[in-house]
Amino acid sequence: MKKALSITTAIALMLSLAACGSSAAPSSAAPAADSTASSTAESSSAAESTGDKKDLTFGYIAYDMSDIWNEYSAKAFEYAAEQNGVKTVVLDSKNSLEDSVTAMESLIQQGVDGISVFPISTEQGSQLVKMANEAGIPVTIENFAMDGLDDPGDYIASVACEYDKIGEAAIKWIAEQDPEAKIFFCAGQEGAGVYEKYQEGVDRALEELGGDVQVVATLHADWLTDKAYNVTTDLINSGTEFNYIFANNDMMAQGCYNALKDAGKENIPIVSTGGSPDGFKMLQDGIEAANMTAPVSIQGVKTFMNLYNKVAPLRSLLLCRLSPFLLMIPAPTLPGMTMQPLTSTWTRTNKQPTEYYDMS
Repeated sequence: MKKALSITTAIALMLSLAACGSSAAPSSAAPAADSTASSTAESSSAAESTGDKKDLTFGYIAYDMSDIWNEYSAKAFEYAAEQNGVKTVVLDSKNSLEDSVTAMESLIQQGVDGISVFPISTEQGSQLVKMANEAGIPVTIENFAMDGLDDPGDYIASVACEYDKIGEAAIKWIAEQDPEAKIFFCAGQEGAGVYEKYQEGVDRALEELGGDVQVVATLHADWLTDKAYNVTTDLINSGTEFNYIFANNDMMAQGCYNALKDAGKENIPIVSTGGSPDGFKMLQDGIEAANMTAPVSIQGVKTFMNLYNKVAPLRSLLLCRLSPFLLMIPAPTLPGMTMQPLTSTWTRTNKQPTEYYDMS
């Protein structure tokens, strides 16, 4: 079984995109080609079966399109496909295991040439991968590292953020602003594996900081704005003192802000994670003080790349054609800069958005 994990960073990939020239196969495609390498026979078979087809159709199974981060990833996938002449069928699981299985069955019945899955959990992702395997359709994974499972099925690659590093960076950034910060962690949904990785990074940062910075409460809002509003309101009413909020996504950051505003405490800074233009606008509007982000548009394009390079290896993926979409989120001058860490941090100074990057 050939599988690969492609843990990418928004900035590193953005730099690769900025650097690509007029060559038919930009250098930024090389890691994907390496990570999805299979036997010569397999590659030849893929080329013979789909590489020379005039028309390709890819399916995309979303986790929940009401989540702005997931929605923007799907849009990026569609945009990359459009730029390369590939048709798409995007189906929404709506955070439902049953709906995700129905979506996979539909794509199989439609005979799509490849499928990208944004799973609800690794276990559910594995189930969908195996369904695609049985149908003989190439499949790739987004947003989850699948290699922790004993038998995840045969998938091309997985593109995901290292969420533990984002959580660690958020706590350390807050500590830089206030070495004795008392933080409310408005956390995502338990059980799927994403929140748990964030928690690893939060715990690691707290241990390194040595106790001066504290997380005084961790409450789960399950990625939802309304629930974030409710848990924040409950925490305020409990009398628990906190002077920073770390919100696990931009939708929850909005809910936290609404609760703070209603309580007359909107001066409490909110640090969020995210990466869609919605998150950047929240920074501009003063709802967020900082955003630890790996723009999800990069993730959506990368999962398309993984699928396209496998299904149609004889075609050229002209990534430079995608750059106007990828760089919608403002970025500094890119050529010649080397960025190692996963995340960038957007900060607000006098309500004007700026970016800085940890260059260590």
